[in-house]
Amino acid sequence: MAVTEDFYALLGVDKQANEDELKKAYRKLARELHPDANPDDPAAEERFKAVTLAYETLRDPERRRKYDMFGPEAIRGTGAGGTPQGDPFGGFGGASGLGDLFDAFFGGAGPFGAGGSPAGRRGGRPGPPPGEDNEAVLDLDFADAVFGAEREISVRIPVACATCGASGARPGTTASTCGTCGGTGELRRVRQSILGQMVTASPCIRCGGTGQEITSPCSECRGQGRRMEERSFMVEVPAGVDNGSTLRLPGRGAAGPRGGPAGDLFVHLRVHPHARLERSGNDLHHELHLAMTQASLGVTMPFETLDSTEELTFPPGTQTGQVMRLRGKGVPVLQGRGRGDLLISVVVEVPTDLTKEQEELLRQLAAQRNETVAPQEAGLFSKIRHAFK
Repeated sequence: MAVTEDFYALLGVDKQANEDELKKAYRKLARELHPDANPDDPAAEERFKAVTLAYETLRDPERRRKYDMFGPEAIRGTGAGGTPQGDPFGGFGGASGLGDLFDAFFGGAGPFGAGGSPAGRRGGRPGPPPGEDNEAVLDLDFADAVFGAEREISVRIPVACATCGASGARPGTTASTCGTCGGTGELRRVRQSILGQMVTASPCIRCGGTGQEITSPCSECRGQGRRMEERSFMVEVPAGVDNGSTLRLPGRGAAGPRGGPAGDLFVHLRVHPHARLERSGNDLHHELHLAMTQASLGVTMPFETLDSTEELTFPPGTQTGQVMRLRGKGVPVLQGRGRGDLLISVVVEVPTDLTKEQEELLRQLAAQRNETVAPQEAGLFSKIRHAFK
């Protein structure tokens, strides 16, 4: 195959195309030009080889740099991957053996069957499947979520059977090769289509994809290699988590059947609310009520934060809605540095249960400040109103 055409033009992309764009363009052309889809068209096969060489060259940064600098001469004598020019597939086995190439974007199976060839091939060894992921809920106090904690959690999950060593076979016996799949762990079906032979593979039902059969199952786990038990784990809760956060504990989920790897345990956190503080992101909020006299004359008072006691000073004339910010007294940044702030919003309370003497003092104050107030209540209706208080 002569290396003369512009590789970018072959794939239908511009010179700034990224890896995803190259892959998308090649995938489309590979489906159209593959020899299995064009069995009687030698030109299509040659075109397929050309676009494959172009893709393999441009997807590699170093080869692409040389091609951009020197053109087709940069790869003359070697194909993609440093193979002889006669094999432009870089060791992928020619037009009918593109399994490794299709692995890059077909997940281990080509568009024309397993491995990208009519016959297909198995991409991995049979073995016991992994265990399931499990979920659990952990209740936390507000302070534990803010500062972090180590807490124990108990879950009931499948664990490896100690009697048979998770093999599923009765002690003193072993598993045998599955007679249905021959130990491959999968069953293949070949059917004809307009594109040629299409190969599909599915896990063997008889052995569950393990490739082995248990003829003498363990009496404790009934051949599963696992059984249900209560297990306890210590959970490291990082500082700054919030209600609804989820922690992942790798390998702490269900044990896989017959010695398969364990799944993961996902711990959902349920944080109890604080009696005085409300959380918003990494900041904490509190609504502080001041008496009218305190707001008018000023006051200094102690205030309990999550980790210390602070002296708060409100100057004379403090108004409702004013906010005092205590920097660094909020929630630590999750997996980061620093903490949020504690914001204290002031609400000035007006008394509603004045005695006669207190009311008189306020009236004297209003008179000195030339402020108009409602006249003092008197007579029968005033007495009735006070009687119902």
